[in-house]
Amino acid sequence: MRRPSLPLQGPRVESQRKHKINDEIGAPEVRVLDSTNAPLGILPRREALRIAAERELDLVEIAPQANPPVCKIIDYGKFVYEQQKREKQAKKSQTQTSLKEVRFKAGTDTHDFDFKTRHARQFLTEGHKVKATVMFKGREILHKELGEVLLQRFIDALADVSKIDQPMKMEGRFLGVLLTPESKKTPKKKSESAPADGAETPSQAPAEAVAE
Repeated sequence: MRRPSLPLQGPRVESQRKHKINDEIGAPEVRVLDSTNAPLGILPRREALRIAAERELDLVEIAPQANPPVCKIIDYGKFVYEQQKREKQAKKSQTQTSLKEVRFKAGTDTHDFDFKTRHARQFLTEGHKVKATVMFKGREILHKELGEVLLQRFIDALADVSKIDQPMKMEGRFLGVLLTPESKKTPKKKSESAPADGAETPSQAPAEAVAE
């Protein structure tokens, strides 16, 4: 005698079930897969139900749009539980990204530049996009090249953790650039031979914690 399926998580509402199972399947013939996805061929529905019952499992319609419909012989309660578990894990692993902005003045000094760049580095490593803008006041707009130089310094300083999403462009009195996080590349193994004369080994110090 076929045992019942494992109970679903929470109250089971038939109308909310995503799949037809067992006697709910109406097609006279179905293409059947076993629990390991091995094909059992196209079988009469009754024969497929009989095999499922012998294995104390469910016949689950997983592709009703196919001709004939595709069914799988599995434990439906366990199948739904594993599906819910995967969906929950996928949502948990998703990174919620947002747009962060750092603003500079055309005459921003080195200390302020470094301070804001460190913040931008933190945003990027957390998975956020960063928009950097330079604001021009009055006649400063006549010297846009100062802003271009500053933003290029910004881009170069964060090149190891970002890439350009939108290049520099003017928006009114603001010159801006948009950076997006760059996935870390696997470092190449060091060669056993010594580096050539004058060659330097690049290194990146971790970003400092900055108090507001």
